[in-house]
Amino acid sequence: MKIRKAIIPAAGLGTRVLPASKAVPKEMLNIVDKPAIQYIVEEAVAAGIEDILIITNRGKGVIEDHFDHAFELETQLKANPSKAGILEQVMQASQVGANIYFLRQKITKGLGHAVLCGKSFVGDEPFAVLYGDDVILNPDPVTAQLVRVSEANGGCGVVGVNEVSLKNLPKYCSVGATPVPGQERVFTVPYIIEKPSPAQIETEKLSRYSILGRVILPPEIFGLLEQGCAETPAGEEYYLTDAMAELGRQGKLMAVDFIGRRYDMGNKFGILQANCEVALHHPEVAEEFKAYVKTLAAAL
Repeated sequence: MKIRKAIIPAAGLGTRVLPASKAVPKEMLNIVDKPAIQYIVEEAVAAGIEDILIITNRGKGVIEDHFDHAFELETQLKANPSKAGILEQVMQASQVGANIYFLRQKITKGLGHAVLCGKSFVGDEPFAVLYGDDVILNPDPVTAQLVRVSEANGGCGVVGVNEVSLKNLPKYCSVGATPVPGQERVFTVPYIIEKPSPAQIETEKLSRYSILGRVILPPEIFGLLEQGCAETPAGEEYYLTDAMAELGRQGKLMAVDFIGRRYDMGNKFGILQANCEVALHHPEVAEEFKAYVKTLAAAL
């Protein structure tokens, strides 16, 4: 079955990038001249996604505004032929090539609950999840890499993984990865361990593969999410990885060691990396920025 729908959870409070995210959603923090969430939406569209649900919460209406028309601004730009290039860039957000819907997560109960909010939107078909913190750039979109594996294997769940350092592994999760013969960079997933302790990593010799921002899920994930959320005490978060781990135990989950440059936009250093590296290739500022970086580096 063709994967047509995607959910982008964007309801987090952005505590790791405060105070920047106090009044501006972290998903709207820019990478050179576009907000992070526009890169994520464009990746989904490039992967063939037709309908996108963005999960937000209070104070994030500016995300909706960004993907809407700004008639006054567009009218002024249209009246000035010298601004045609700027107009085209502005229009990209409102003409991304997919239907975009918004839904608020009214309680803070974690990523698993955020995805569960999209149950009626998804219906009975596999779908993509693109984490709102993660911008991943590659000419072959990471979501498309996962879609191909899912569609080639009966619509199974697929998680996008890369190896991370042992130091950073406790921040993420450890994904068991058994290579699939004849499928390059593709694995079956017998286990997922969320935020393993350093002692657990050393004692159990855990895999260094972690899920980094992109997954394809079958519709049966919602039953697992409903059960997990119902069993989670009030005030605690339910991890999406807990439900995906159950898929793995059932033999219904695969992993792709994806190709792409990932930026953690929920992290101050990740934001700096994204802006510097994208600027080095940006057609408007690349040459000037390269000269600046060389001058700056010489003075360090």
